[in-house]
Amino acid sequence: MTGDIVNLRRRRKSKARDLSRAEADENVARHGQARSVRSLREAQAELDAKRLEGHRRADAGRDADEPE
Repeated sequence: MTGDIVNLRRRRKSKARDLSRAEADENVARHGQARSVRSLREAQAELDAKRLEGHRRADAGRDADEPE
């Protein structure tokens, strides 16, 4: 008839950790990615833009109607 013996301090700390994890998951969903992932994505986008600009033709900005 005896139940499991529970250490109340451990139970309280475990509950606090679970609440912290739930709050952290909610914040991740609300605010997006981690800083490292975001900075990596921004660096990749900047590199892609530089590569694209490097392949741009020199006369791409002028219209065909304009004389040289």
